[in-house]
Amino acid sequence: MGQPKRKQSKQRSRKRRGANQFEAFQLSRDQATGTLFKPHYVNPETGMYRGRQVIEIDD
Repeated sequence: MGQPKRKQSKQRSRKRRGANQFEAFQLSRDQATGTLFKPHYVNPETGMYRGRQVIEIDD
């Protein structure tokens, strides 16, 4: 297996790792209730998806 010719600097390693940071996922706001949920997912508080009731939520 090949070996590196030179030691990789700390700055170079940190630049590479800094470009791959995780970002917080986006949230959508329900127009009826104002709750936040992930887009393209069922709203866990209301059970609605794209204007249709898909899950029955018991209070």
